[in-house]
Amino acid sequence: MAHNASTNPPKLSIIVPCYKVEQYLPKCLASLVGQTLQDMEVVCINDGSPDRCIDILREWESRYPNKIVVIDKRNEGVWRGRWDGIRIARGEYIGFLDSDDYAEPDFAERLYTAAKTADADIAVSGFSRIDLDTGKVLSREMCAPRVPFCIAEDPGRIVELNGAPWNKVFRADILKNMHDLTEPPPVLDDLMFQLLAYLHGRGTVTFVPVSLVNYMVRSGSIITSVSKEQVDAVYRAFVEVRRWYEHDEAPEELMQALDAAAFLHLGISLNYRLSYNRDVDLREAVARCTRYLNEHFPTWHDSPYINGRYARINGPSFKRLLTSSRMYKLGLLPQFLGAYRTITEMAHFDIKW
Repeated sequence: MAHNASTNPPKLSIIVPCYKVEQYLPKCLASLVGQTLQDMEVVCINDGSPDRCIDILREWESRYPNKIVVIDKRNEGVWRGRWDGIRIARGEYIGFLDSDDYAEPDFAERLYTAAKTADADIAVSGFSRIDLDTGKVLSREMCAPRVPFCIAEDPGRIVELNGAPWNKVFRADILKNMHDLTEPPPVLDDLMFQLLAYLHGRGTVTFVPVSLVNYMVRSGSIITSVSKEQVDAVYRAFVEVRRWYEHDEAPEELMQALDAAAFLHLGISLNYRLSYNRDVDLREAVARCTRYLNEHFPTWHDSPYINGRYARINGPSFKRLLTSSRMYKLGLLPQFLGAYRTITEMAHFDIKW
């Protein structure tokens, strides 16, 4: 697709990073060119993929020259690929889709319409986790009705948003002007991306409580572990995010929301993944995490967003967070995570914290 500045920009750009996904890419692309929203573009980034991704992308680009844009570049990872896509995206709003997943036909239209109707900075849809081998729906998430909120007025609500960008659309100028990281982490990079977006966009977040994205869970990916080196990289990146919040003089309430998010994603989610690594002393890992949180995210322990009152007002996500926080503070997190892991393995139910 030729990027002609004189043509009217599309309503929505969807960015699709591609790497080693030749098996899944055609279904992803088919789901995007078949969207009910006609006025949109699909920006595909071939991230130096060694398989046939670029051939597939060029074929689809030739078939849909007014819809698909292809960037062919050396391998730099999904973080840099997303930024390359953002740089050339022309849409009023920008969304994302992973190249091994696929969207429902009204994915783009419903998210764009919701964002425009609410004049929102961000619109969020529900999604399904589906076992790739069996087609079984493992979970449906973000599908419960939620009241829209303004980040500037109630920043604690950002904690309940799932940590992936592919079920959201963002006002384009938020992404085009937000801060970058010098060292994106190998895991939780999606989360870091969103936290930077929340810093720049402090307007309305609205919801489409319907599953519009199908997130395919490959065999073996339900049980995932992380290494100490990956944890170290996440810790460094989270500190860099907080420095950007401090640099921009984020309001105290937004800083407190960031601290609560740090506890959720580092204290609970990352330690949960660490619990699968038999080489890790989980008690020592939790102790280290506590020292880290105390030093860099000091309001996590007495957060106004992790308490009974806030949980009663805002529902299940915060009730789960409150329960986890109590287990953590009682020193029972290893046992709690062990029991939780056993239950999820027995139920074959994939869920993310």
